[in-house]
Amino acid sequence: MSEWEGSDPLVIVRGEGCWLIDSDGNRYLDGVGSIWTNVHGHAVPEINQAIKEQLDRIEHSTLLGLTNDKAAILAKQLVDIAPEGITKVFYSDNGSTAVEIGLKMAFQYWQHLGKPGKTRFISFRNAYHGDTIGAVSVGGIDLFHAVFNPLLFKAIHAPSPYCYRCELCPEKNHNHCQKECLTELERLIATNADELAGLVIEPLVQGAGGMIVQPPGFLQRVRELCDKYDILMIADEVAVGFGRSGKMFACQQEGITPDIMALSKGITGGYLPLAATMTTQQVYDAFLGEYRELKTFFHGHTFTGNPVCCTAALASLELFNKKQILAALPPKIDYLAERLGHIITHDHVGDVRQCGLIAGIELVKNKTTREPYIWEERIGVQVCQEAQKHGLFLRPLGNVIVIFPPLVISLDELKLLMDGIEASIQTICSNS
Repeated sequence: MSEWEGSDPLVIVRGEGCWLIDSDGNRYLDGVGSIWTNVHGHAVPEINQAIKEQLDRIEHSTLLGLTNDKAAILAKQLVDIAPEGITKVFYSDNGSTAVEIGLKMAFQYWQHLGKPGKTRFISFRNAYHGDTIGAVSVGGIDLFHAVFNPLLFKAIHAPSPYCYRCELCPEKNHNHCQKECLTELERLIATNADELAGLVIEPLVQGAGGMIVQPPGFLQRVRELCDKYDILMIADEVAVGFGRSGKMFACQQEGITPDIMALSKGITGGYLPLAATMTTQQVYDAFLGEYRELKTFFHGHTFTGNPVCCTAALASLELFNKKQILAALPPKIDYLAERLGHIITHDHVGDVRQCGLIAGIELVKNKTTREPYIWEERIGVQVCQEAQKHGLFLRPLGNVIVIFPPLVISLDELKLLMDGIEASIQTICSNS
């Protein structure tokens, strides 16, 4: 906070398409989608108009004892596009809460099924699932989470498959890494199966952990292990959902259906806070009962299913169809891969990682040894500050430069983004 108080932050007053405009009229290409939320760009006429029209009808009403038309219609549309077998929707307001609800739902599910010993969760090292206490408990990033350890419930943390940093992978090879990590994951699940309520995973990509991309087939194998040992699979699609991986949801890339799926960020196109925890008929049925049985899922949120937020989400989903957002992604994904293939040759780039229109560029002091910059050097921050001179807004994850633009970014804008990133890395790292 001392550094923040001494800084002169950009003050954003307007947005146009993929661009942010500050109080001095300077324009910055939004390279991180306003923290991984923006899909269609800023100030989108169709979403703006839908919100304005909804405000003239009603701004909010509770879902306690009522529903509203927009929440009901959105729930149906989410079910229509979700992985096959996901049929129920529980609304909240942000990604952390969506995960928290998933944890509570999984816990209570087993209580209703007469298996009260299934109370624990397994997740992955280097994971991030949000900042509420339950979500932090299944997270695995000490920098964010260690200070809160006395408050947390004890989850089991399995190794994350990430070749050159994985302690189980001396060969630093994707196939070997996947095999060893899955072997250890199965050992942990088998040892604790009678106590496990669920497994929590960020499908395909660990976001805040540094844009860590899982090897092909890893997610499918995790689904198989959950089935084999009778635990619920909770997919945290908060960051990777809504087209970011190249399909609407990351789980669809490997043809799997989780038991519970947490959504937020891109659900409204990046406009308004809304989240949904989706689940299967099987999980839902465990909560059916007479009033006296107290099978109610006691979780509430004042603004659950807010009609203005749901309206924005409906307008966003309509744009996915109208503008064929998913169909337009492959050339952009291919171009990003091409540019990353060039950037990896830089002396201070140790690794590049990509999944769809998500990428991370990891900066290192020594390419041969992959010696990292110490965090106090703030090399990622320095590169992102330099990028502002090239008309870019970026925000790093430590030494990892994050690429997470709006899905509608044009190829010309993507070229501008990558040119600026490459030039900024050259300027800062060559002098470090």
